[in-house]
Amino acid sequence: MSTAAARRLRIADFTYALPDERIARYPLVDRSSAKLLQYKDGAISEHVFRDLPNLLPKGTLLIGNQTRVIHARLQFTLETGKPLEVFCLEPLQPVDYAQSLSSAEPVVWKCLVGGNRRWKSGFLQQTFVHNGRELTLIVERRRHDAESFAITFGWEYTTPLSFGEVLEAVGIVPLPPYLNRAAEADDRQRYQTVFAQQEGSVAAPTAGLHFTPEVLQALEAKGVEFAPITLHVGAGTFKPVTAETLEGHVMHREYYSVTDEFIRRMDKQLSKNKPIVCIGTTSLRCLETLFYEGASIAQGDVWVAEEDQWVATRRRFERVTAWSAFNTLVQYLDATGEPGISGYTRLLLTPESELRVADGLITNFHQPQSTLLLLVAAILREDWRRVYDYALAHDFRFLSYGDSSLLWRSGART
Repeated sequence: MSTAAARRLRIADFTYALPDERIARYPLVDRSSAKLLQYKDGAISEHVFRDLPNLLPKGTLLIGNQTRVIHARLQFTLETGKPLEVFCLEPLQPVDYAQSLSSAEPVVWKCLVGGNRRWKSGFLQQTFVHNGRELTLIVERRRHDAESFAITFGWEYTTPLSFGEVLEAVGIVPLPPYLNRAAEADDRQRYQTVFAQQEGSVAAPTAGLHFTPEVLQALEAKGVEFAPITLHVGAGTFKPVTAETLEGHVMHREYYSVTDEFIRRMDKQLSKNKPIVCIGTTSLRCLETLFYEGASIAQGDVWVAEEDQWVATRRRFERVTAWSAFNTLVQYLDATGEPGISGYTRLLLTPESELRVADGLITNFHQPQSTLLLLVAAILREDWRRVYDYALAHDFRFLSYGDSSLLWRSGART
């Protein structure tokens, strides 16, 4: 484990040929009928997703991301007749996701603007219908940096209407660009997990898309518990690594939030040395971030998750156990009275990282040369290529609406 070695990793070593026809453009009618590849102790086996309860040991704690996708893509027509798109990324005023989406007053969001050079005036507007009433959304372009703009959103209303409701009425489901198709009516429901609760993501935590109420009930009957976290997935999750080595890549940040109850459930699970499996890379990223939060407090260090993307390769936390890190977080919450822990993370996980908390990961098959594939390699090491070669050779469907995998790290508590 070395930061220097992580910085030297060549992204060209984490690529593979992904034929266009292997990208799943649409989900299966039955979410749980997707194929499921299991990797365990070096062996690969093939299953159907609804078989998951048979593959997880009794007593496993399953961590799921309860974020809900917002209709982040807004389309306008300029006076010239040219199209323009505003893509909402994250709130600026108020900065809190829940407050911003529930606000009935104007809000400011960080946004991408497609076709900005055609936007000559400072304002755009669009009429929309909500509960049978025609209303007007007004957007104002403000300051900008190299990649994004601060955009003010205001709307006319006679009764209070939240920004979240405005997006629901006006916005479009932000399907990943690699699907190369427009969002359709079914995507409004199919691009959400069945346990989605907290609005804020601009991309779905797609590993959770295979779950159904029936699968969750079967897991509960097996003795597998479910614990939710929130990590709002940002557009940066689709950003490819374009630098030759990871040293030149700036990891995107994402907001996470967990409750006091969640931290205590983790403390209990770890104290009993029972398995922990994450549903998706976002849940795993949140869980490993929390480890470093607790480990830094335990050692009297100050570590800011938003500032250090390399922490998972630093040696100063090697002797801190997962249980001691989460037990420290329990003590911290007891001392401060805080209701939970939240913040932003830039955590980058690579084959030079050691996973400190999670035993297994349920995840889809990811793009070549992506940070998501690097995270998979953090679990599988050199075997990531063997797993992907198997999936390609056995007709697995790839990316957001594709098939699933259950990947166990070496030495997992199973």
